[in-house]
Amino acid sequence: MMTVFLATFVIFVLVILGMSLGYLLKRKSIQGSCGGISSLGLEKVCDCPEPCDARKKRMAREANRIL
Repeated sequence: MMTVFLATFVIFVLVILGMSLGYLLKRKSIQGSCGGISSLGLEKVCDCPEPCDARKKRMAREANRIL
């Protein structure tokens, strides 16, 4: 029973390491393959005509952090 657990654990570690090689070697972040939100016809995550107050505060904080 322990050998099955260890074999499974080693396989999982190898799979995770294999999936992270792009980031580890090239520092390139993981990208989705579906095209993201723009493929749905949305320009932004919150597609409301007027964002709520909490969203406005968060956007203002993010704008100040960039500058």
